[in-house]
Amino acid sequence: MRAGKRGPLTHVLRAIELGEDALHIVVSILLGALGVALITDTVRRVAVVLAGPYNLPALVLGVLEEALLLFIVGELLHTVAIALRHRGALDPEPFLVVGIVAGIRRVLIVTAEAEPSFRWNPQGVELLILMALILVMTVATFVWRRASRALPEPVVDSSKVTHTR
Repeated sequence: MRAGKRGPLTHVLRAIELGEDALHIVVSILLGALGVALITDTVRRVAVVLAGPYNLPALVLGVLEEALLLFIVGELLHTVAIALRHRGALDPEPFLVVGIVAGIRRVLIVTAEAEPSFRWNPQGVELLILMALILVMTVATFVWRRASRALPEPVVDSSKVTHTR
């Protein structure tokens, strides 16, 4: 298509891009609200634990669980921001990081809950699967980073770049 010509396909593509942007903005707002709710719940949980009988393991487990969940939400929000900034181009690395953190979070919760009465059958199998999943995602992240560095930088056509103020 020529630079000066605009056909119906151009309008359809623009409408799809606007729809994608609108969805990303809605997801951003929802993730931001979820982050605020998680912060509020973490503060409430710490206050409840401190107000009751002192139980350090419960406090540490509760705060750790909420903090890792908040990190996951923050990483997803960061990924949506990247998608908005780069017009829908998603990088798999943030999703791998979210998966790794979610796996670590689950490992910590399972080990903390199972400490007094660990059984290999349900909990041990879950821990082995989680550790294998974390290892695979870590290797995938490493391979992705190495492959991304090996690729040449894309050439930007300066005639198509629009500057806004």
